[in-house]
Amino acid sequence: MALRHAVMAALLEGEASGYDLSKGFDASVANFWMATPQQLYRELDRMEAAGLISARVVEQERRPNKRLFSLTEAGLAAVHAYTAEHTSKPTTIRDELMVKVQSVDAGDADAVRAAVAERLEWARTKLARYERLRAKLLDGRTEEQHLAEAERVGPYLTLLRGMAFERENIRWSETALQVLASRTASRTASHG
Repeated sequence: MALRHAVMAALLEGEASGYDLSKGFDASVANFWMATPQQLYRELDRMEAAGLISARVVEQERRPNKRLFSLTEAGLAAVHAYTAEHTSKPTTIRDELMVKVQSVDAGDADAVRAAVAERLEWARTKLARYERLRAKLLDGRTEEQHLAEAERVGPYLTLLRGMAFERENIRWSETALQVLASRTASRTASHG
């Protein structure tokens, strides 16, 4: 998958500025695609040059003018073509923390525990943000009502996946911290 596919998916929500997309990435597609603002703006320029999106300038007082992007017919056709491709492969995980955990027995156990604790807090923060987004999407409706009435269900389904991912990060981090703490305690007791 390329960044442009994630941008097109985000633009299905409607017209947005680069800033809005950057913030929206953090709240919506960040659970499955990460991009820096610089990468996003470069991709927007390439997509506009390719005719996948169009931009209109909105003049603002006291602020620089902003460009609002929307999908063109060619962009919508590209979304359709992308979703029709049979190339979805399982995710490959490259997680530096897992390498550190794998090496903990020969490494700095305190530093690894601190890194796992940091991951735990990050996951809790992301899950709380995702839960707020879910409540906003549901807007007082049950999940069943939302899925039956919503114009689009994709954002909700990817949000559920992001929530499940962060719940698993929390569960794993708590387990890892317990194991590392009990191992340190038992080693301290045997040396003391």
